[in-house]
Formats: sequence, C-alpha cells, structure tokens
Amino acid sequence: MPDKHNESQHRLPASNRTDDSVAGHWLLARLGKRVLRPGGVELTRTLLAHAEVTDADVLELAPGLGRTAAEIMSRGPRSYVGAESDPDAAHAVRAIVQDRGAVPTAVHVTDAARTQLPDASADVVLGEAMLTMQADTAKDAIVAEASRVLRSQGRYAIHELALTPDTVPEDVSTDIRRSLARAIKVNARPLTIAEWSQLLAQHGLVVEQVATAPMALLEPRRLIADEGLWGTLRFVRNVLIHRDARRRVLLMRRTFRRHRTRLTAVGIVARKP
Repeated sequence: MPDKHNESQHRLPASNRTDDSVAGHWLLARLGKRVLRPGGVELTRTLLAHAEVTDADVLELAPGLGRTAAEIMSRGPRSYVGAESDPDAAHAVRAIVQDRGAVPTAVHVTDAARTQLPDASADVVLGEAMLTMQADTAKDAIVAEASRVLRSQGRYAIHELALTPDTVPEDVSTDIRRSLARAIKVNARPLTIAEWSQLLAQHGLVVEQVATAPMALLEPRRLIADEGLWGTLRFVRNVLIHRDARRRVLLMRRTFRRHRTRLTAVGIVARKP
C-alpha cells in the first residue's frame, strides 16, 4: 500500500527535506496538520473580525498552505493578494482562492519584505506565524513593507508567538529561543507583547486590539478544535507510523509544555493613521 505521508510530500514545501531536518511547521503540514498558527483557528478568526476584511483589499504575507486564505475568502473581501516565497505553497494557496465568485485574487511568489506591490494598495495586511521566525532586521523590514502598502486607516494584523510576561528576564528568553530552535529547526525569536507593539509603533502603526490564546498547538483539545476529529485522527496516525517524524513532534510538544508559562499566542491589530 502506498505511503500517503510520502506521497503528499511532493506537493508540500520543503518536500526534499527529511522528517528529521525539515522545519517544524512544514513537518506538521506533511503529517496532515492544516492549522499551523500558535493560537489556533479561533485566534485567527478573532483577528480577522477585528481587522475588518469584509469588502477590503487584503494582502496576506506568507499564507503558507492557505488555511487562513480560505477564512478570508469566506468573509467576502473586495480582493485578495498573497505574497508567498515558496512556490509550492503559493500553488496550494492559488488552488484555494481561485474560483471564489467575482473576487479578484492573485498569489505572487515573492518576499514578504519586498512584495513589489504599489504604495497604499491594501486596506488590510495580514501575517501569521511568520515574523516570529525572522531575525530582528527582517522583522523590521517586513513591518515597514506592510506599512508602506497600507492605505490611510488601513489595518495590519499579526498572529505570532509571544514571551510572557513583558518583564521576562533575558536569560530566560534566550533559553526559550534556543529550545525552540532545537525543536522546530528554525531560529524562532518570539518577542514580548510589549515588544511586538513597540515594533509596530516604530513604523507609525497604532495598536488597537490585542488578543491572546494559550500556546497549545499540539494539545489534544486544540488539535480537535483546529483539525476536527477525523483530521486529528489522521494526524495522530501519521505521527505514530513515522518514527523520525514522531520523535520531532514529541520534542516540539515537550518544548511547548516545558515553557508553557512563558509562551503565549498573540493577535494584534494596528491601524495606519
């Protein structure tokens, strides 16, 4: 019988990487997980409601496999543009957003920090679980780009991993970042909520809404809420039968649990004056 886990890899980003070396979020996608945001689909929906995507020109940065793109399209935007650096992911998102009535859509293979879109061309810019994965200089460049393409009164919505509380000691935050890097194979650099807000303010954006959710990406209750019962069972089955993947997933879950009092998911909506 064909191995569906391996069959699906050619359609997913980083399909040439082994289970032991691929970035954590793409490993989870390979195993059948479709919601890859730290606060789950509930925080994404809260973010979209505050960002007011209905009848708006929406730009999504790094849409991944398109789970949030589908949520955006269901809310009736005026238009949708995705900016995704991975060609395979861009192809997946195009398949999701095309043929959605009369709404114009486009998905470009491009860098989130250099979208090549016109100034003041979007009412809403959305980015989830992507700034956390960037170094400080890249974070700054991406937020600057979001501010550039936003119209006056436009909204920038982010959904990221945060350190808590805002007074977390530097040695503790360093330990957490190193633990995350070992587990997910990406140099994740989460900020405190105050630091995320300051980053947005540095680019002239005014924070209007802040929402949080537990970082429970791999906990049973969150898995069922995000993936549904059958999706969860499919994911668990794939984890059980693939040894290298199972080792990685268990390490990620142990890491998240070890630091659960210091990690949270945060959704922030900021407006451009």
